[in-house]
Amino acid sequence: MFQILVPIAEDSEEIEAIALVDILRRAKANVVIAAVGNSLEVVGSRKAKLVADVLLDEVAEKSFDLIVLPGGLNGAPRLASCEKLVNMLKKQAEANKPYGGICASPVYVFEPHGLLKGKKATTHPVVSNKLLDQSHVEHRVVVDGNVITSRAPGTAMEFSLAIIEKFYGREKALQLAKATLV
Repeated sequence: MFQILVPIAEDSEEIEAIALVDILRRAKANVVIAAVGNSLEVVGSRKAKLVADVLLDEVAEKSFDLIVLPGGLNGAPRLASCEKLVNMLKKQAEANKPYGGICASPVYVFEPHGLLKGKKATTHPVVSNKLLDQSHVEHRVVVDGNVITSRAPGTAMEFSLAIIEKFYGREKALQLAKATLV
């Protein structure tokens, strides 16, 4: 069973976080939601309360098959300011293991820490001008090797299904797409 980490912070985009967790768990992945900060309860960008499984500090030394970040124009910078999370992502990249982000996370978390170097990516249209390589910004989901990126809440299901395809294969992704009417 794949071990997947979904970090969340204050102002994380709720739809993106929940879509990821929901689709990944439907595929039977072991998804750990980890809160950045001192509380398991996080208030999202639309003021919905999300409750994490653990604090990020509790899993910072663990290894995951995938680390995938929701966005949020204010949530992504909060994820980026978490040194432990950034270090986990750098270790993930060094180990040639997959990581992903949606919305503003590719710009605020990945780009400044060299995690998009030599990779095609997309991000939220409001911040896409901050990507060094803008060749794929119009794509809804971009998979370049071990880096998976997407644009916004409206692409969250496609993003999640692209992750399913990478880990479980196209047939499983198609089954889940059909089951959820995507």
